[in-house]
Amino acid sequence: MVYVLNGPNLNMLGLRQPEIYGRDTLADVEKLCQAAAKRLGMAIVFRQSNHEGELVDWIQEARSHADGIVINAGAYTHTSVALLDALNAAEKPCVEVHLSNIHRREDFRHHSYISLAAKGMICGFGPKGYVLALEALADIV
Repeated sequence: MVYVLNGPNLNMLGLRQPEIYGRDTLADVEKLCQAAAKRLGMAIVFRQSNHEGELVDWIQEARSHADGIVINAGAYTHTSVALLDALNAAEKPCVEVHLSNIHRREDFRHHSYISLAAKGMICGFGPKGYVLALEALADIV
């Protein structure tokens, strides 16, 4: 089982800044992930929240219910020590995902707290980044 967790504003995919994030909705991303997981022989739990504490709760839950975590923490990537602490406490392999290439954007987006806990980061490939993250976790778990 792999938890695929999505942070703030990802529920607005397809509407919010499509020139940066594309036209796919979060439901489209979930369908892509479900198909990839089936192909890889894994089950996923796909969730989104705009609330940091809820994401922390899900990461803590993953400690006993998941083999790994894929996380697109959205803006919390750049601000949340709480998510970093939760990921470290979960002691599960984690892959960080971003739809856009955060290194080609504003300077504040270049720093990631999530990266300190992640096995790796995939950014700039749109929704396919989630598939690449699941494939990477399939090799790890």
